[in-house]
Amino acid sequence: MIALHARRSFLAVQDWRERWPDKPLVVTLTGTDLYRDLPDSAEARVSLRAADRLIVLQEDALRFLPRAERAKAHVIYQSATPLRGCDKPTTRLNCILVGHLRSEKDPLTAMRAWEFLGREEPIRLTHVGAALEDGLAGAALDLQRKEPRYRWVGPKPHAWTRQAIKRAHLVIVPSRMEGGANVIVEAVTAGTPVVASRVSGNIGMLGEKFAGYFEIGDSEALAGLLRHYWEKPGSFRGLSQQCRARCALFQPERERSALVRLIEQVL
Repeated sequence: MIALHARRSFLAVQDWRERWPDKPLVVTLTGTDLYRDLPDSAEARVSLRAADRLIVLQEDALRFLPRAERAKAHVIYQSATPLRGCDKPTTRLNCILVGHLRSEKDPLTAMRAWEFLGREEPIRLTHVGAALEDGLAGAALDLQRKEPRYRWVGPKPHAWTRQAIKRAHLVIVPSRMEGGANVIVEAVTAGTPVVASRVSGNIGMLGEKFAGYFEIGDSEALAGLLRHYWEKPGSFRGLSQQCRARCALFQPERERSALVRLIEQVL
């Protein structure tokens, strides 16, 4: 059995162990598991102890596992089919934020960054995602009315979103908590660099020395990064190179092979 989510799969894990105590069990951990549930949920910790192997989605996640469980953990990055690059405008900086409007994704930090950008600065943001919290939807609509450089397009099909990521200059990932953001995978494999909040899930995807971090909730710092990459093409190329260096981690064949190896081990 491969269980997705330690706490939410607790009853299934418990039932599996009671029925088939000698058959292998793999538990895949999400950001909610690692950064919210494990400290407080006895059920999540029981699932970890019951598992023969654990899967985490990025390397920094290992620090948040109980020491006794780390030896059975495997880092398996999610993957995306690489997209061929395209020509992009040089007269403006087009940014995209892909994430539903909910507090964990912290879209307000991205929205408020435009308060720190001068009206003359040609830096735009397209925001893709469904409104899951009314207050955030209201903030997006208010900003759209007064800020012509911001556009909230709501939820879009996956193929549309991937093409929008490919056409953008930068992807913004302002989350307060991430298990291993798939949007980072889809950006890097589309040749679009990322700027991201300095949280464990993003660090585990992009590396400790990545240049494009800003602190959680710091809209002014995010605005400064966007301005910097617009005004300094050399720095932008350096950021792009750092992202390209991570691309090999997110290849479908690598993910497939890692899963096959893990299953062969437990069998």
